[in-house]
Amino acid sequence: MSNCQPMKRRTLLKHGAAIAVGTTGFPMINTGFARAGSADNIKYSTRAIDLVKQSFTVDLKHALSLYPKTVETYLTDPDSFDEEIWQEFRDSGLKVIQTTVETIKDTLLDYALHNSFLASKQDYFVRIDSVDDFGKVVAGGKIGMILGSENSAHFQTLDDIDRYYHLGQRLSQLTYNSRNLIGSGATERSDGGLSDYGVSVVEKMNRIGMAIDLSHCGDRTTLDALSLSKRPVLITHSVARKLNPSHPRTKSDEAIRKMARTDGVMGIGFLRVFVRDREPTTLEHALDHFEHVIRLVGIDYVAIGSDIALYGYDSLPREYVEATKSNLKPGTYKFREKDDIEGLNHPKRIYDLTEGLIRRGYNDSDISLILGGNAKRAISAAWNS
Repeated sequence: MSNCQPMKRRTLLKHGAAIAVGTTGFPMINTGFARAGSADNIKYSTRAIDLVKQSFTVDLKHALSLYPKTVETYLTDPDSFDEEIWQEFRDSGLKVIQTTVETIKDTLLDYALHNSFLASKQDYFVRIDSVDDFGKVVAGGKIGMILGSENSAHFQTLDDIDRYYHLGQRLSQLTYNSRNLIGSGATERSDGGLSDYGVSVVEKMNRIGMAIDLSHCGDRTTLDALSLSKRPVLITHSVARKLNPSHPRTKSDEAIRKMARTDGVMGIGFLRVFVRDREPTTLEHALDHFEHVIRLVGIDYVAIGSDIALYGYDSLPREYVEATKSNLKPGTYKFREKDDIEGLNHPKRIYDLTEGLIRRGYNDSDISLILGGNAKRAISAAWNS
């Protein structure tokens, strides 16, 4: 789904924090509980809090808001993004987010407005243009923002890739759900793979150091890009088809293996219909997708790609959500009553995820890789650094 969320939703959804069990050979101690931030009474284990604090945490698909009108308000009136909203972002535990620039129909204007917003919020955010900028996040206590796109339809010519690179775009999804000049999306009736122009786009993105994302691409387009790219390829927000074979937005084991061979990374999405095709659908089922990728290709190739904002789709007005769903190809996404997963639908979900990884016996070093180390490594290599 694409960016959409009402302004200033303040009430955290109540949920139970997972209790960490097991031991590890790494130095953080799993004793005691504490609050992860100042705005609520949710308690997490001190081990989970320390892990989030000490890890370079990255969400490969995180919107400023899920509601386009709210995003547009932020962009045109930056003062509307106030200290209280910033506090929720800061308390999320995230250090870097990749946000897709797709709110305003005029893509060029959209990038200009995002740049204006970031320039006016330099106390809060850092635009991540290079590997060196990751250090500014750590040193300045800010959140880094990578500007990306969920569709490369604005690359009408190869020169457009240079143009948007100079505007700050550092990641682009080759297609959204349907076909464009480059290739086919996941819900297209047929998938002929990359077009001749698409091959040129992949080669150009490799040359200038713009990361390739295949999250919404069809199977043939995905495999073609993975075979052609000379740089690590990202799947920023998807899940394993093996665990949910009926959903078009999943990735096959073949694609996951080829992604790993590029030294890329796969971000696991948190939408309910992605994670499982029936109820119940819980945080544990989301963890199963992390584990599937790890068992298939190793710990170094999995990351977080929530595909939501601070809050999920169930926090939005239902009439808006239904209107958004109606724009998707009928019957493809197979939505159910709820869109979000309890425990992964609120600003501090990274702590819930960390508790789950602790519960499953992962050591601190591996958890830090999942929380962001893998994403940082793959992005850095894709940017030619």
